[in-house]
Amino acid sequence: MAQKTKEQRRKKVMEVLNKARSMELKAITQYMNQHYNLDDMDYGEMAAKVKLIAIDEMRHAEIFAERIKELGGEPTTEPDGKTAKGQKIQTIFSFDAKLEDDTIDAYNQFLLVCRENGDSTSVNIFEAIIDEERVHFNYFDNVNSHIEKFGETYLAQIAGTSSATGLQTQGFVARQGSVTPQGGA
Repeated sequence: MAQKTKEQRRKKVMEVLNKARSMELKAITQYMNQHYNLDDMDYGEMAAKVKLIAIDEMRHAEIFAERIKELGGEPTTEPDGKTAKGQKIQTIFSFDAKLEDDTIDAYNQFLLVCRENGDSTSVNIFEAIIDEERVHFNYFDNVNSHIEKFGETYLAQIAGTSSATGLQTQGFVARQGSVTPQGGA
């Protein structure tokens, strides 16, 4: 079997980077839609955290785009599917936990493609972003567990909270004290 050329290897890496960027673009629109709806339903604290997670996803999309440009490619602007709209609060967090879990699984596969094609820089990017997606998954999964276990009692307790996130550009992970080492904050 013939050895892949540098250009062929680079093309494979750009394909997974663009797929990941497309997944991030979908997550951004999904989470911003949920942010607006949660705020409308008077769950401000949840809305604020989902907005911050969307900001993390924006940073991820930019990191992927920057790497694609470094490799000589063109970053996609197309989200990976449609935004689910009008979700009830009882389904939002299980939906998001699954989205993050699926993303972590896909990114681990994409990381392997980068490794197989000799791109350690892209491997490092995926490793750092996977760590942040795990933080998102844990948040969504924990909230979903509280909703399932305590139901309306839990929801009543958090209703009426503020959705203010201020003018800071830090996302959810950065506010937890962790940032991606790829120059993004």
